Amino acid sequence: SPRKPKTIPTALETPHPAPPRWREAYDAIKRMRSRIVAPVDTMGCDQAQLKETDPKNQRFSTLVSLMLSSQTKDEVTDAAVAKLREAVGGSLSVDAILQADESAISEAICKVGFWRRKTQYIKQAAQKLHDEFDGDVPKTADELCSLPGVGPKMAFLALQVAWKINAGIGVDVHVHRISNRLGWHKPPTKTPEETRLNLQSWLPVELHAEINHLLVGFGQTICLPVGPRCDQCELGDGSCPSARKV
Repeated sequence: SPRKPKTIPTALETPHPAPPRWREAYDAIKRMRSRIVAPVDTMGCDQAQLKETDPKNQRFSTLVSLMLSSQTKDEVTDAAVAKLREAVGGSLSVDAILQADESAISEAICKVGFWRRKTQYIKQAAQKLHDEFDGDVPKTADELCSLPGVGPKMAFLALQVAWKINAGIGVDVHVHRISNRLGWHKPPTKTPEETRLNLQSWLPVELHAEINHLLVGFGQTICLPVGPRCDQCELGDGSCPSARKV
């Protein structure tokens, strides 16, 4: 029988308190984002499904896009998904991946980070989906994290995009960095998982699905990892504790 997937924690024993004036900062970022088209808006993981007609393939292509996206820019991931779809016959399905040679997959995705490892993960994940999940993307974070190469961030984003299930916040490097720069974590968090559990303990549930997209685009365009554009940021007036210090 299939191994029981390990459980992804969903809550802290002691919730992190809501930071003072978080809503003002959040709303300011929303206003700034409404005026910006960031790479994630046109090339994020939610775009992969738009090229598929079959719902199962829409869900699988979302998962593949997320698996390719780790430590890779959205532009590179988007191009790799398109190339992979072409390489396996025009539709990204579990069966198409199972039938494809590893070399064809590798050649299509060779521009993404860790492409050799991801080639194996995609093959193994497709096999597991075929054997244990009726060839479809599972509907829980625990089951998704049982797939090779899938962690909590990918699992929560896959659930939101593929199934419209809001089970948790997808925390990537941008969400982790920006929420710490804003002083939302006391003490500062060291890992995306710490960040996720903190945020989930106070951020209203109706914002859980949108915060990733919001902060990723903000981090790609204004609150950059190196040389953030504090001069272009509404929070650069002193309401952000990290303004011009980073």
